[in-house]
Amino acid sequence: MGNSRMTVREIAKLAGVSVATVSRVSNGTGQVSEEMRRRVLEAIEKHGYRPDHLGRALAAGRHGALGLVFPGLSGPYFTELIQGFESEAVPSRASVHILCTHLRSDADDQVLEMGRRVDGVAVIGGTVSDEALLRLATMVPVVVIAGEGPGDIPSVRADNAGSMLALTRHLLVDHDLRDLVFVGNPAGSPDVSERWAAFRGAHHDLGIDPPAEPVAVSMQQADGVLAADQLLCGDTPRPAGVVCANDEIALGVLVGALGRGLRVPQDLVITGFDDMPAAALVTPALTTVRQPVRELTAEAARLILRAADQPGNTAAGSLVLPTELVLRRSCGCPAPPTGGTGR
Repeated sequence: MGNSRMTVREIAKLAGVSVATVSRVSNGTGQVSEEMRRRVLEAIEKHGYRPDHLGRALAAGRHGALGLVFPGLSGPYFTELIQGFESEAVPSRASVHILCTHLRSDADDQVLEMGRRVDGVAVIGGTVSDEALLRLATMVPVVVIAGEGPGDIPSVRADNAGSMLALTRHLLVDHDLRDLVFVGNPAGSPDVSERWAAFRGAHHDLGIDPPAEPVAVSMQQADGVLAADQLLCGDTPRPAGVVCANDEIALGVLVGALGRGLRVPQDLVITGFDDMPAAALVTPALTTVRQPVRELTAEAARLILRAADQPGNTAAGSLVLPTELVLRRSCGCPAPPTGGTGR
């Protein structure tokens, strides 16, 4: 049973540490030496101390909740994002409120209303307007994920350009492919926009004319199947390779190609982006770009939590997380060693 009569000051005195150290240990935040952590945990266990997080939050004018704003929730990518965000929020005793705008016309109003009920908000880039983000940032700490924030709003995003340049150059130079298409819709997605620009940039760097437009589809596996229908049916020449904006699209194109009796990579090269678990498990395994999906939202949560504990409630610092080109069989590279997944 928790001892409601014990206070944080009494626990700090018993452990021989500061009140702030007890708070950091009980919240799972901040830097604490192993020796101090051990002393605090022993005092907490011995006396059954349970901090009153709700009372503390109310006294500080806090809600004990963080907001996460997505355009939607379909697919493994968003599952990974949620898990990354919760990995930081839950140890800090903060609940997570998720708002899916589904590109509704009142998305800005919904996000601003959420800002009145939480201590900070992380927003997927391109989900709401810059004006709404700037207004939201006057209310609570705000971090943009997978995009750049307007003004001084910080962001956490992956390096889209570097790895997409490397992937496209690999196909153009190492595999001597010339007729490549890009599948994905840059409109409304900062990530896809950067990947499309890097795909075209790699062509220009080598003096090769890129396609004028992408095959604009959404980001789910079913959309990849539709793209395969468009690219592989009719009298138009089949491309040599399909560079997809994410792995879900690539897996859909793979299904469509194999269903037509095509061999991958002999008849058609297919690549993705994200390195979701299924990318290494399909046959042939998918050449892709590995990005730290969970770390995107984990870092965003850390920025928000840090700002919520500081005067002024302003998150600071933008981060660009590294990505990595992962070569597998779907582009014609040798398969990983027996038992390996290329992960």
